[in-house]
Amino acid sequence: MGGQPGIMAQNENVLVDTSIWIDYFRGNKTTGVLALKKLLDDDAPILICPPVLQEILQGINSDPDYIEIKNILLNFDILQVDPVEAAIGAADLYRNLKKKGITIKRSYDCLIAYYAIYFNISLLHNNKDFNLIAEKSKLLIYE
Repeated sequence: MGGQPGIMAQNENVLVDTSIWIDYFRGNKTTGVLALKKLLDDDAPILICPPVLQEILQGINSDPDYIEIKNILLNFDILQVDPVEAAIGAADLYRNLKKKGITIKRSYDCLIAYYAIYFNISLLHNNKDFNLIAEKSKLLIYE
């Protein structure tokens, strides 16, 4: 599994969190969106995981937007882990963090973090809970 929290080297795989994709599709110009655009311009390997795919798609109200965004996202590599293994890994991560005094608000964040830790890849995000997770786990943050 992963290494210590830190900055990722340039041309490695990056898991992009829902928080960045939502800002990206809304046309927001956040630091995270600018980092995603640079990764896209550099043709860097961008990854998503099933929880991110679900979170993005379930929030889209318009059918044409849903189809368009789904097709865009399905062009990226999607990380695959056995669902039972991922559920247990995310639960273990959540419980270990709680023992260290950190309670993560959304359990899906532990599931997304688990994918990044499992594959030892950095996570690009705009969600402070991931920084807390990285402080007490092997989650790598893309900066």
